[in-house]
Amino acid sequence: MDVIRKQGYLNTIISTVGMVIGYLNTVLVLPYFLGDPDKVGLTRFLLSVSPMFAQFAALGFTNTSARFFPYFRDRDKQHNGFLFLMLAIPMLGFAVVTVLFLLLKPAVFELYRVTSPLAVEYYYYIIPLSFFTLLFLLLDAYLRSLYKTIVQTFLQDFLVRIFTMVCAALYFWGWIDFQWFVILFIAANSSTALICIVYLLWLRQFFVRPGRNMFQIVPIKEVVQYGLYAFLGNISGTIVTFTDTAMIMMYRSLADVAFYTTGYFITSAILVPYRSMNKILSPQVADLFKLQDMPALAQLYKNMTRVNLLIGLLLFLGIWCNVDNIFAFMPAEYSAGRYVILFMGIARIFELATGLNAMILVTSHKYRYDLILNVVMVILVIFTNYLLIPTYGISGAAFASMLVLIFINVFRVVFVGYFFKMQPFGWYSLLLLLIAGVTYLASWLLPQLPPIFGGTPLLDIAVRSLLITAVYGGLAIGLKVSPELNNGIRKTLLRFGLAK
Repeated sequence: MDVIRKQGYLNTIISTVGMVIGYLNTVLVLPYFLGDPDKVGLTRFLLSVSPMFAQFAALGFTNTSARFFPYFRDRDKQHNGFLFLMLAIPMLGFAVVTVLFLLLKPAVFELYRVTSPLAVEYYYYIIPLSFFTLLFLLLDAYLRSLYKTIVQTFLQDFLVRIFTMVCAALYFWGWIDFQWFVILFIAANSSTALICIVYLLWLRQFFVRPGRNMFQIVPIKEVVQYGLYAFLGNISGTIVTFTDTAMIMMYRSLADVAFYTTGYFITSAILVPYRSMNKILSPQVADLFKLQDMPALAQLYKNMTRVNLLIGLLLFLGIWCNVDNIFAFMPAEYSAGRYVILFMGIARIFELATGLNAMILVTSHKYRYDLILNVVMVILVIFTNYLLIPTYGISGAAFASMLVLIFINVFRVVFVGYFFKMQPFGWYSLLLLLIAGVTYLASWLLPQLPPIFGGTPLLDIAVRSLLITAVYGGLAIGLKVSPELNNGIRKTLLRFGLAK
């Protein structure tokens, strides 16, 4: 638990700083420096397609690492060739997927040439970005199995966003044209994989030779079977993320993709603690399953849910209560994403409230059930988007995703409860929602404060955020809804000699 707590805190700090930079890029830098919403939409399209491409090529090996590495772990034997296995098969998968991608070119060109011509123009740029995305995903999974998560978080959540800001500035100042901006943008997002290789060499953990016994440690049939199920499950989740973008492009335009993904990204702050913890929790859950320590897993399930929900609700309140202030900084057309923030914010809160359900299912011997749920999720997302996007646009896409994500997470909780006799809820769940409701009411009662510094709503953001933090934090501490919070405050006070 100490390892989880230490790395979780560091990951959260890095992700929080990166989130601030990401907000600057999303709210100010890209909308104003690129100017045209279609160009902003293209960057989001590239970052939406490349993970799907990479997951098709990975063949489920990112999840295979979390499940099987504990059995291969032996540094003296170079982990029995595990890294070679992780890299070799997905690289073959990448070659196959690239051929299929090129064969699909005529159909894609016909589908998007009218509504999203920029996506057609930069179609081939997806291939190198997808290759390095695949490589990073595999190396990240391997490093997480080694309980190394800080460097990847720094690269993905901080460094890439700094590079993106620099690329946009170079374009804005006229030093490069848009084509070179896209090239540098792809290079910035690809650099993470190369730096991970250097990091593994520094750790002396870059073992790329095949192991003599690598297929004997775990039955090969089990590895292949799990890999195929994990492959289908991962593809399902990635397609859900991609479907919204692709269908908005088809029915609307790249500009609408920019508006949608801007709102979508703004709500991503809610998942910062959840994702930071998950980077180290995945191998921890695998080890607990290996040891068959179900009581410890059940306690971890509840503890992480409580901490993530506590922080996530505060972040959601901070975003939604300031939604008009956020859009005041952006070009007026981006306010079309207002209800994207609301619906996706609710979906993310529900994901936090249901805890580690997906991770527990995927890591356990019941992983097939998560595959079934992912397939159902894809079907429902495509169907609901088909019904709602033509009439309600990007708000319809967000509402559809919210409904589907809530539906799927309910079933995940039911499956985990049925198979493992554990569930994430407690009295704190309802109490946290009540505290959030009282905090929202306090913010609603606060009148809009006058703008300052050339018409910016900085004063209202500062006062409203302080009010939200004070009311929410005060009630959470006073009602002792989270032992982790109260114990953390007490330890801090003791350290500075302010408590006995």
